[in-house]
Amino acid sequence: MMDELELTVRRKIAAARKKVFDAWLSPEMLSKFMNPPTGGVAPTRVATDPVQGGRFSIVMVTSEREIPHAGTYLEIDPHARLAFTWESPYSLDDSVVTIDFAELGPELTEITLRHVKFKSESARDGHQQGWTAIIEALERVIG
Repeated sequence: MMDELELTVRRKIAAARKKVFDAWLSPEMLSKFMNPPTGGVAPTRVATDPVQGGRFSIVMVTSEREIPHAGTYLEIDPHARLAFTWESPYSLDDSVVTIDFAELGPELTEITLRHVKFKSESARDGHQQGWTAIIEALERVIG
């Protein structure tokens, strides 16, 4: 079944856990790293209401089109975990992303991002590439 498809991306980032966590709730920071894997041609437009039950909107811009994403914050456990629904043209309606933030040292954080429920294996594989690129971009901009 396609709704059982999932992915996990892990990465260690040389920054304090609070700083890494806060970047995921800040529209200014999200616009700097939440971009399509092929690179955007214009800044990503972001709006957030970072409270449990609050909504967010992320519009990535490529040379061919705009890719809208949105969701609802399901869990905000400061500096430890974020969980939110993920609404995109390539995911199922009840798709969920969970990000755990592990403090490995004062300036070293491990992110474990888990995304569940996709329309197809190719949609999952595209998101694997996308989330990997996004976390790599986060690492570049947070420093």
